[in-house]
Amino acid sequence: MKVKKIPSKLEKGDTIGVVAPSNPIVGENIEEVEMARKIVEESGFKVKFSKNLFSNTNGYSSTAKEKAEDINSMFADRQVKMIWCAKGGENSNSVFEYLDYEEIKKNPKIICGYSDITSLTNIITAKTGLVTFSSTNFKTIATDEIDYSYNEVLKRFVEGSLEIGKTTFGYKTIKEGQAEAELIGGNLSLTRGLVEGKYKVNFENKILFLEELGFETGPALVSNYLYYMKQNGVFDKIKGLWIGNYEHESKISLEKIILDVLEDDIHFPIIKSNNFGHIEEKTVIPIGTKARIDTTKKEKIELIEKCVK
Repeated sequence: MKVKKIPSKLEKGDTIGVVAPSNPIVGENIEEVEMARKIVEESGFKVKFSKNLFSNTNGYSSTAKEKAEDINSMFADRQVKMIWCAKGGENSNSVFEYLDYEEIKKNPKIICGYSDITSLTNIITAKTGLVTFSSTNFKTIATDEIDYSYNEVLKRFVEGSLEIGKTTFGYKTIKEGQAEAELIGGNLSLTRGLVEGKYKVNFENKILFLEELGFETGPALVSNYLYYMKQNGVFDKIKGLWIGNYEHESKISLEKIILDVLEDDIHFPIIKSNNFGHIEEKTVIPIGTKARIDTTKKEKIELIEKCVK
């Protein structure tokens, strides 16, 4: 079992390192990242771009080694207190074999992002015990129409708040019950990729949180992913399930697909909220710290263990 490592809080004047482990920062993304830097600097922080942030060596992203070099360098850099992933995409898993997990263990610090980035954050937690985070991506704070997600980042990392961001539509109980366990998960398609193989994660006695981008992943493909997880025993292992945002033109919900897949064989509570996923209102969810689900309460999930110190 990995020893849990909790990163330090972020303080005004600290340096935030920006990396691009997934899709390349090209075209309008360059301007968006520069706008995000201005917002963060105006908030009182310093911003350091990684060496290969704007590389597109392969024509579809920088190389896996370039990406890993940037991540490893940011963890090794004593001036950098937080690592913020610039954007999502499809292939952050390319860095797995090139990450210096021992260096990461020695220099625990905040690393965050969402979508494809949750593949990276979950594997770092699994390999090192470092608490990582599902949060908005760096460039997104410049493209969001509201500052909700950025404020959630500041609340979690600067203030050390354990409050889970409010959801406009409240929480919904899908299956009643209580559970207390460490959090794991993020984007469904990426979480599915961590079920088996060399870079698998441990779902035993965890609260799993899942969201998916309906624009790219229709209900049948969501069903495919969930059946793969079911067939490999994931839902036999977890203690609770937290469902986030999923919007598809069919209006078929993620919770409906999950219930179709699991049928009547559900031994854990399931809740739904609309405060994480591919939406503007994204709270910050720690991966590797304990939470409690209680469907009798209005706010049906709470963090019960500190995630920054």
